[in-house]
Amino acid sequence: METFDIAKLASYRENNRIEAKAAKGGLPRSMWETYSAFANTYGGVILLGVKEREDGTFETVGLTSAEVEHLRQDFWNTVSNRSKVSAVLPIESEVEVLEADDGMVVAIHVPRAPRDERPVHINDNLFEGTYRRRGEGDYRCTRQEISAMLRDQGTETMDSKVLDDLTVADFNADTVRAYRTRFRAARQGSSWTDLDDERFLRAVGAAMVSREDGKLHPTFGGLLMFGNDYDIVRECPHYFLDYQETLDPAIRWTDRVHSGDGMWSGNLFDFFFRVNRKLAESLKTPFKLNGIFRVDDTPMHKAVREALANCLFNADYYGVRGVVVRRTPDKLVFENPGDIRTGVEQMRLGGVSDPRNGLIMKMFSLIDVGERAGTGVPDVFATWANAGLPEPRIEEKFGEADRTILTLMLESDAKSAHNEQIIDNNEQLNGPSEQITDNNEQLNGLNEQITERQRIVLRFVEKSPRATYDDMARAAGVSSATVRRDAEILIGRGLLKRVGSRKAGQWKVQRGEES
Repeated sequence: METFDIAKLASYRENNRIEAKAAKGGLPRSMWETYSAFANTYGGVILLGVKEREDGTFETVGLTSAEVEHLRQDFWNTVSNRSKVSAVLPIESEVEVLEADDGMVVAIHVPRAPRDERPVHINDNLFEGTYRRRGEGDYRCTRQEISAMLRDQGTETMDSKVLDDLTVADFNADTVRAYRTRFRAARQGSSWTDLDDERFLRAVGAAMVSREDGKLHPTFGGLLMFGNDYDIVRECPHYFLDYQETLDPAIRWTDRVHSGDGMWSGNLFDFFFRVNRKLAESLKTPFKLNGIFRVDDTPMHKAVREALANCLFNADYYGVRGVVVRRTPDKLVFENPGDIRTGVEQMRLGGVSDPRNGLIMKMFSLIDVGERAGTGVPDVFATWANAGLPEPRIEEKFGEADRTILTLMLESDAKSAHNEQIIDNNEQLNGPSEQITDNNEQLNGLNEQITERQRIVLRFVEKSPRATYDDMARAAGVSSATVRRDAEILIGRGLLKRVGSRKAGQWKVQRGEES
């Protein structure tokens, strides 16, 4: 639960993570729109008993103890009514009663809802009662946004759907052949290498026997992987893969590859290998030999492959605007339709694998592309840190076209060490160092002199006090030596303390001194 500091009330402002309601006459009806909006976006805090002045600052309205207790009871009675609210998200400890000099305040901490509970809607009306947060206001979601959230609810990934109107004969034969060649090289000795195409495609998940007619048909994942663009767009009309290269500002594109040009299959497999070759050209390759052979596959090449694969694994291909990969002289950008199913911070920390397209991930992993253990993105961060480059930036954008954007800078920037690099909303509470995150970090933020990586270390050891340096290094995506230096800095600034012996002791986060 995020801690709201009532003593600093005047320093807060409404934004996409905080909303003030006077609530002098009881729970305002608009509060439930905000509840839905916070639950479907980044989470946030609703303050009852607070009003906004003309200059945007906050002041209390002077709620009494009796009024506060009535608001609290009314909240719990209403939020527990499924005809009013579709999901009960806060727990008892996340509804705080705070005392100020001139009145009391109720702080309701609304977490971001798990994907199997989204969309959170009100008044028993899915299409008219679903909201999201943008800036300081709540907006009603479009049917397209609601449909995207509904697609993500299921336990099965969306690419497992069986397409009864197609057969495996509709796959691109050249793609299937190329995939089998790579599979044979990656899985030497596998019994699957001797299977005929139909049985092989069933084995890797590209085809399944339909419950409708008992015959073998492509899965949606198989169609995306091995199909042709004209068949794929029949299933998802907004499907589009686009690589844009702009190395000369005088030319719109110095190179471009997209799925609708009719020059190639337009499927994921062929797009990945075409684009990966082009991205590899943007990376410096030091001269290194393995025996008499030059080694051109550096950790940065592997990290870029992982970023590209992660983009394809997690795209919502029924969404709009498609997958876009951009290369410029100073950065690589990977955009995919759909939000982040695990949330920005969990994606950064790793350890939880929840791909939107599990079959596509499986098929790529069988040819040694992509990390299935949830460590792919942390590995990218670690590689960029070791190369002395600015931390990668993750952005999550909501709207009719939900987008996830990963940016990898290719040039050093001395100022980047002090900047917040993980961005889950592009809007901040009280300045660059005061973003509200989805954990127990205080709303007023940590000391602006510590880096985002050090914040991650603090959050990790708070949850795992007996963590070793190796554990902390894995969580932060850096080496043990780096995390030791971070720990020493945090200890020196009074933010972290070691209690007990080196072997039997534990870490203690000094919450009282963080702000």
